[in-house]
Amino acid sequence: MGTGPAQTPRSTRAGPEPSPAPPGPGDTGDSDVTQEGSGPAGIRGGETVIRAGMGDSPGRGAPERRHKAQPGRARKYEWRPEGPTSMGSLGQREDLQDEDRNSAFTWKVQANNRAYNRQFKEKVILCWQRKKYKTNVIRTAKYSFFSFLPLNLYEQFHRVSNLFFLLIIILQSIPDISTLPWFSLSTPMVCLLFIRATRDLVDDMGRHKSDRAINNRPCQILMGKSFKQKKWQDLCVGDVVCLRKDNIVPADMLLLASTEPSSLCYVETVDIDGETNLKFRQALMVTHKELATIKKMASFQGTVTCEAPNSRMHHFVGCLEWNDKKYSLDIGNLLLRGCRIRNTDTCYGLVIYAGFDTKIMKNCGKIHLKRTKLDLLMNKLVVVIFISVVLVCLVLAFGFGFSVKELKDHHYYLSGVRGSSVAAESFFVFWSFLILLSVTIPMSMFILSEFIYLGNSVFIDWDVQMYYKPQDVPAKARSTSLNDHLGQVEYIFSDKTGTLTQNILTFNKCCINGRVYGPDSETTTRPKENPYLWNKFADGKLLFHNAALLHLVRTNRDEAVREFWRLLAICHTVMVRESHHQLLYQAASPDEGALVTAARNFGYVFLSRTQDTITIMELGEERVYQVLAIMDFNSTRKRMSVLVRKPEGTICLYTKGADTVIFERLHRRGAVEFATEEALAWRRGFTVLVKLVSNSWPQVIRLPRPPRVLGLQAFAQETLRTLCLAYREVAEDIYEDWQQRHQEASLLLQNRAQALQQVYNKMEQNLRLLGATAIEDRLQDGVPETIKCLKKSNIKIWVLTGDKQETAVNIGFACELLSENMLILEEKEISRILETYWENSNNLLTRESLSQVKLALVINGDFLDKLLVSLRKEPRALVQNVNMDEAWQEPGQSRRDFLYARRLSLLCRRFGLPLAAPPAQDSRARRSSSEVLQERAFVDLASKCQAVICCRVTPKQKALIVALVKKYHQVVTLAIGDGANDINMIKTADVGVGLAGQEGMQAVQNSDFVLGQFCFLQRLLLVHGRWSYVRICKFLRYFFYKSMASMMVQVWFACYNGFTGQPLYEGWFLALFNLLYSTLPVLYIGLFEQDVSAEQSLEKPELYVVGQKDELFNYWVFVQAIAHGVITSLVNFFMTLWISRDTAGPASFSDHQSFAVVVALSCLLSITMEVILIIKYWTALCVATILLSLGFYAIMTTTTQSFWLFRVSPKTFPFLYADLSVVSSPSILLVVLLSVSINTFPVLALRVIFPALKELRAKEEKVEEGPSEEIFTMEPLPHVHRESRARRSSYAFSHREGYANLITQGTILRRGPGVSSDIASESLDPSDEEAASSPKESH
Repeated sequence: MGTGPAQTPRSTRAGPEPSPAPPGPGDTGDSDVTQEGSGPAGIRGGETVIRAGMGDSPGRGAPERRHKAQPGRARKYEWRPEGPTSMGSLGQREDLQDEDRNSAFTWKVQANNRAYNRQFKEKVILCWQRKKYKTNVIRTAKYSFFSFLPLNLYEQFHRVSNLFFLLIIILQSIPDISTLPWFSLSTPMVCLLFIRATRDLVDDMGRHKSDRAINNRPCQILMGKSFKQKKWQDLCVGDVVCLRKDNIVPADMLLLASTEPSSLCYVETVDIDGETNLKFRQALMVTHKELATIKKMASFQGTVTCEAPNSRMHHFVGCLEWNDKKYSLDIGNLLLRGCRIRNTDTCYGLVIYAGFDTKIMKNCGKIHLKRTKLDLLMNKLVVVIFISVVLVCLVLAFGFGFSVKELKDHHYYLSGVRGSSVAAESFFVFWSFLILLSVTIPMSMFILSEFIYLGNSVFIDWDVQMYYKPQDVPAKARSTSLNDHLGQVEYIFSDKTGTLTQNILTFNKCCINGRVYGPDSETTTRPKENPYLWNKFADGKLLFHNAALLHLVRTNRDEAVREFWRLLAICHTVMVRESHHQLLYQAASPDEGALVTAARNFGYVFLSRTQDTITIMELGEERVYQVLAIMDFNSTRKRMSVLVRKPEGTICLYTKGADTVIFERLHRRGAVEFATEEALAWRRGFTVLVKLVSNSWPQVIRLPRPPRVLGLQAFAQETLRTLCLAYREVAEDIYEDWQQRHQEASLLLQNRAQALQQVYNKMEQNLRLLGATAIEDRLQDGVPETIKCLKKSNIKIWVLTGDKQETAVNIGFACELLSENMLILEEKEISRILETYWENSNNLLTRESLSQVKLALVINGDFLDKLLVSLRKEPRALVQNVNMDEAWQEPGQSRRDFLYARRLSLLCRRFGLPLAAPPAQDSRARRSSSEVLQERAFVDLASKCQAVICCRVTPKQKALIVALVKKYHQVVTLAIGDGANDINMIKTADVGVGLAGQEGMQAVQNSDFVLGQFCFLQRLLLVHGRWSYVRICKFLRYFFYKSMASMMVQVWFACYNGFTGQPLYEGWFLALFNLLYSTLPVLYIGLFEQDVSAEQSLEKPELYVVGQKDELFNYWVFVQAIAHGVITSLVNFFMTLWISRDTAGPASFSDHQSFAVVVALSCLLSITMEVILIIKYWTALCVATILLSLGFYAIMTTTTQSFWLFRVSPKTFPFLYADLSVVSSPSILLVVLLSVSINTFPVLALRVIFPALKELRAKEEKVEEGPSEEIFTMEPLPHVHRESRARRSSYAFSHREGYANLITQGTILRRGPGVSSDIASESLDPSDEEAASSPKESH
């Protein structure tokens, strides 16, 4: 809580007032929820010192509780092992037995001593040990030069089909049972393995390239007595590193010193949590003061003892031992790998974790082998077919055993072929049939599928409608094996910042004294030249302009307008610098930066600040305001106030915050206040009448309401981020009394925070409303339309973000993921539902009541930590007790608690929940028995919701959420993001999409597909994904059909040749059937088939559902294809057999060769007719493929049955003129025509009649149901913090608590020579200056 010097005179201070801990990555303002790294009040002015021998030494289990000894003395803390309290999530209580093994202080690092750090070893297996501390080399590639061949073959033979083909090849190499040449299967097998290996190799080479680029980034390492230019991969644990402005932090480092005041260091964590607002880190005061030169840094031999590497991004506990003293460390002292140094000239750090031990790499996850649902189904189908083939071969072998004696008697000349027993001959016949029927699983199908996947990937790359011209980013399929998965997605997990939004905040509108000022129209009043040329301090980047408002400001007659802009220039924590005669604002949040910049352009320029003053240039007049107190923002207060003394001597309080807290503190509610409230929040155009019925949900009748008076849309309706502005003048006597109370509260040892909050609240009363601001967090183009279309496709969209709840919810409304008529469930309501889920026979979430309500969930990372239990491979966030102040409750909280209780009661009635909580059970027993069940209940509840928003989640939590849905629902998931914080989520999802955005290329390099904008996801899924799924399903169904239609004839023929394994077809027909005669049409289906056009796919997103339900290829479709093929083979074989029995003379085809040709021709024409029937997208290319297939048959049969080839090798080409004799006989052609007709017409009739009957039945059912007339509609109770049933607050502010203390204590202000000013001038070795001046590394 920031306080000015006037409230706490230096003479009365017992010691320097502790300032809050720096925010951890992802902490944007909810400090009361996640006060990362803070001890009892957050030590910054003097660090925590633990003297040697005082308390327990580290390394004895969980971190111990720290207690402040006495105020006024050096900050000493004794460590006492006590119960747990959250450091990353306050209030979360859990058993720490599992934590003790992993959180012990076993990590020791000594500065500037590589020999000491190398001595540590860790046991791997048995007697094998390796170095405990990893190097900083990153290897994300799957293969190396030596492991590629064995590992890739191992992965490829995970496919059951490859194992089956390998078995057949081995059998074919045995002469006694071989019926086909050994190379007929081995050659295609080698080709298939080569194609897949090449694809995997190309993908992995991209990862190697990315790894090399990262490992070779430059950095400066302290070597001896100077800093040398080295590469990231040369870093080791214990090295001291010099970083400059805009450098990326190469490893997790302890901040030792910086050129900023008090060794502060500003970092941007956009690659970790996606946020662009600055966070600050601070070095220990002892290193800040002592390490002032390179010589002292080179002699620095401090030892850091801390927890072992883990994935907890917002948590770090350790201590620095130096000169026989120990200094406590927390996350506020740590620079994480991937952060970018901002607004800090130079800083120095000690490497604690390197390479894969860093927190961001612990969150990145491993590369998963992604397999599509169709691929997994094919594995199972191959097993089914193999078992079926084995059974058929057994039957045929038994048939041979029973008929062999009769065969030999009738054909005595065969008896000398084998002299073995009947059992042995039957054994050999079994394997012969197995080889002969192995083509029922055609290898050509798998080879063609690779080309089909590749072709569909190329079509994605070539789609100009998914090309993002501003950044020259085309769509790209980095994985060629997941195209059909794009047509089956049911869940999309999206990042927010940079994915849904442009990461740009702009001042959009304001409301002053009840009047709304929006941007002038481009075509009417907007001037062609810059309207702010009169103001030399104006920022040219501000696009907002309103001529009427600008005129009011410059005339300086309206007090409300003057105070409005004055408030924006005073009430903030922005720091200012001057560079090249330009003011540069350093804002802790983009919201504050946008507001202060707007005030600057309108003539109220923030010039400078000191510890107790702030200087403003007001319309050319410089005014200095004395800062009496800064009442800092936090998520409970939802407001910030500054108490200042004007140059005239009067005292004024300026406050900005959420409308819900500002309006209840106003002195009066008049026309101005009602007009402002009307502009702020969208009141729906109806009056709500609630009719309560006993034991049921309230029924709501909506009556029309008069239209709004103002013509402009409300800020909430436009989903703008709003803040209300108010002020009051404070009398001198009131201030004196308040200042005394404030001083007393600030000196309390217990419940200080609560006392200060009460004092602040006393002052923040009787405010006068000035107006409101509206900031636009710009969405990417087409995001609302894309989400709306995807929701129509039955795709559920979850937003996973590291941002705070208000901001995420605001974006949810902006992109139309949330709507006003949704019932938004929060954590308490979700917990009650989950607690009673299993007590209600597990049917709670399937009740009809849920289907009548549009639900949405809004949860945060702390709540998820309690759910994601079974999936975590390490203990949950380490928790630690601190001396907490009692929770402060806002004055209006009791009313909100009443509203919440009423809301929860109605929820219980609606969902049939017991009003009383279930009886408490033993915590350990309940935890062990219900954790997994609670996970399942949560997923079931979330799946019933139209939207889910998860706030304040870490990268690993994002991945765990995806894994949770995959675990319980077995659905196809897609993750989309643009930053390094999304990598783990992208890897875990079935399909990962990376956006080539402003946050670098890390997400792109780990994704399966690359897009330039979120809106292209609509076309990727609904067009390319759906087409790919339709194509591959038709391809598989037709291939199984034609394989059974052609090969089952061999089984029927075996019944008439004594079960000897004699092939029916000509050998060349078997060899070329899947290569030339039937390949081109099926390849056309796999590459070009379209049931509807791209435009129709986008206009009718409901068509996408067939892929989600696996309707086009499943077990039933497979059985239909097999049955269809078997029937076709029966017709072709037996029609030819029965007719040939009654033929004789030249027209007879009862001989083997003629019979085989007739059956083969009937089969080829039947499957060609089938492909003609199933193709829907007819083009000239389609006709060409069919004609070419038949042409290949005519050419190749003429060639292989020619006389000159027969003379060359009669055994290889035995069918001399067989086709010619058959085709020249009209009677035989009629037999072929009859077989084809019998196979075609019944199928055609079924495909015409069945859909017509189905459509007729659907119409009849619709008529019987009749029109449903909805008389009552449910109006869910609003968000619990909303004050009005018909109004939604649009408040969102990404600021956080803590910066006010740094200002009022002077920690953040420049004064005198910097701590490390000498180091900055000599940090680089002279020989390396030229290298350091090279261009900055790419992100």
